[in-house]
Amino acid sequence: MTPSILVLNGPNLNLLGTREPDIYGSGTLAELVDGLKAAYIGRAEIVEFQSNIEGELVGAIHEASGTHDGIVLNAGAYTHTSIALRDAIAGVSVPVVEIHISNVYQREAFRHGTMLAGVCLGQILGFGRVSYSLAVEALLRHIKE
Repeated sequence: MTPSILVLNGPNLNLLGTREPDIYGSGTLAELVDGLKAAYIGRAEIVEFQSNIEGELVGAIHEASGTHDGIVLNAGAYTHTSIALRDAIAGVSVPVVEIHISNVYQREAFRHGTMLAGVCLGQILGFGRVSYSLAVEALLRHIKE
């Protein structure tokens, strides 16, 4: 059976391609997701959800339990502030890999803290859009174990 991976994107990631392209690149979120889906045909089903609303992201994490085998989570700014997302991750048995396109530790000090890392399987950051593929690979290896 092909594993199902939820690629969950938080606030402002819908602006990829236009928001700070020097940091986030010039491709859109749709292009990123289409590339992931194409790269993992036959290896994983990639399901994408994006929201700028914290509660919708929490709901998606809850719904992933029993539906998806893993979550790639780019929580955007909620990474640094959301106890609700942390509690949602801790409350389900689905492994989550936290990712960031940029290396947050090379940016503003307020981006250096994460509320999520302690309840995630791991973190991948700073590899641009490749961070998503690295997270999918990590989840697929974890699922096999």
